[in-house]
Amino acid sequence: MGKTGSGSGGLADDRVLLGRTSTAERVADILRTRIAEGFFPPGARLSEDSIGGALGVSRNTLREAFRLLTHERLLVHELNRGVFVRVLAVEDVIDIYRTRRLVERAVVHDLGKPPFRLDGLVRAVTEGERDAREGDWKGVSTANIHFHRELVALAGSDRMDELMRGVLAELRLVFHLVDDPRALHEPYLIRNREILDALRTGERAEAERLLAEYLDDSRDQLIRVYTGSPGNDPVTAAD
Repeated sequence: MGKTGSGSGGLADDRVLLGRTSTAERVADILRTRIAEGFFPPGARLSEDSIGGALGVSRNTLREAFRLLTHERLLVHELNRGVFVRVLAVEDVIDIYRTRRLVERAVVHDLGKPPFRLDGLVRAVTEGERDAREGDWKGVSTANIHFHRELVALAGSDRMDELMRGVLAELRLVFHLVDDPRALHEPYLIRNREILDALRTGERAEAERLLAEYLDDSRDQLIRVYTGSPGNDPVTAAD
């Protein structure tokens, strides 16, 4: 499936998802997913003609979808050049992890008494471990995103779910710039399972501690990728 910015990225296959009401919100949902999956990588230009033709939507509907995704900081509009998938800066990485730390830790902290509904987390951990065995590191990345989405879903809050959907989509823009996805994602397979095991046994405080360390280490690792620094000194800008 093509990944070029000017192409449609196989979007014709997604036309059925629009149903009978081709709303801008549904178009935005499809494009958000495609951006998160890397079909439109950071810096790619989105062609109105190609995407509109593939999805069978009007130019006005597509432009409204672009506007929605620009508001979510996934796209940028450049005068006289068009619409592009956003390329994040190191400051964006710091802010994303600041938000994740606040939201994800709060969810775990406020879980209440066990047992917790962990089916979604179990599926995400199992998916990641299976994809790792198959050497599918893009799949591991997706499973990791699913893990954190399911973690936030434990709060039962539509507002938190919507917030994290945008935050995690932005995070995928960061992942796409990493040259070695295995080195990025493999260490967190074990850590996802450790958090899951702590929640299974009702050790909420331990799960929160593991999660905090996890997020700090992940942030520092990505910042080193962005800055080209090989060092292991912790980054404190988001603390």
